[in-house]
Amino acid sequence: MTLGSSSSNQKVIPQAYQALNQFKYEVASELGINPEYKTGYWGNITSRECGAVGGHMVRRMIAVAEQELLRQQGMLKP
Repeated sequence: MTLGSSSSNQKVIPQAYQALNQFKYEVASELGINPEYKTGYWGNITSRECGAVGGHMVRRMIAVAEQELLRQQGMLKP
């Protein structure tokens, strides 16, 4: 974030920050993204690569949520 800007995004579950951050790095590694991100600085990573990481994270989270819904409805064994 640039100096002087502010974000109105509020974390619904602040404790999930670390888990989501770790998840982001796992997905980036799986996709073979430029390893410079491992330093914690993503400025040299293209927006296309960053978008791919976010897109894959969302797909995997949706798949897990769908499985959980099926499990709750008794349509899927644990």
